[in-house]
Amino acid sequence: MDIINDTLQLKKNLAGQKRIAFVPTMGNLHAGHLKLVEIAKQHADCVVVSVFVNPLQFGPNEDLDKYPRTIEADCEKLEKAGVSITFAPSVKDMYPGFDGKSLNQSMTITPPPIASELCGASRPGHFSGVATIVAKLFNMVQPNVAIFGKKDFQQLFIIRKLVSQLNFPIEIIAGDTVRESGGLAMSSRNGNFSEAEKIKAQQLYLTLREVIETIKLKQKDFAAIEKNAAQRLSDKGWQVDYISIRSSVTLQPATTSQGSLVVLGAATLNKTRLIDNIEFCAKPLN
Repeated sequence: MDIINDTLQLKKNLAGQKRIAFVPTMGNLHAGHLKLVEIAKQHADCVVVSVFVNPLQFGPNEDLDKYPRTIEADCEKLEKAGVSITFAPSVKDMYPGFDGKSLNQSMTITPPPIASELCGASRPGHFSGVATIVAKLFNMVQPNVAIFGKKDFQQLFIIRKLVSQLNFPIEIIAGDTVRESGGLAMSSRNGNFSEAEKIKAQQLYLTLREVIETIKLKQKDFAAIEKNAAQRLSDKGWQVDYISIRSSVTLQPATTSQGSLVVLGAATLNKTRLIDNIEFCAKPLN
């Protein structure tokens, strides 16, 4: 496996590759990331994984400085997984105007209106930062296929719009969420929890399951279901950002006439913010 830190060397190493699969990450890798690598290997001989903590998608009061950076351990895992290239650029490589304090990135991508809902409502500018860095990485790697996890369902939706509307010749493949034994979605932030806290963190997933079971009982008041689910989490000590029932196709608020749905949630437990979602099919209730 080649470990590359600058874009010129990346270009040289990718020259002549017939088919490239790409997995963008922010590092601190876990089994969920490695599952995406497995998928990538099924679609190309050359697999590139980027490791870059992107400052542009973090707000001023978010955990950029505390975000875990474990590049040596990440590279060991990626080499064992059969990755061809690990691309670990510096901030200066990704943001040429960076002066040590400001990114000086005046050109950014404006995502669709859905980016201001769900996670975007409490993280203004987040998805603009995601879309901008992904576009940069796509330009550098020029993959044939890119793999993203379904755990961040809203991000996946926006990336698909990015590729479609900006005419990137890239196939986007979604990898299913990988979970720990109790249902907790694997996340780099899970390392913030003690074992006891990890057990409590399963409550977000279990609450989403309860929402689905309630809908299957022909309950039609989605707003009440969302409110009650959020309250149950709040009563257990969570700070709830949202619980939302949406169309899995359009990501718009769900109606009782739709069958393909997704229930999404975001909440903070002991200063660690988690997101999760579950797709499901419900018979139209009308």
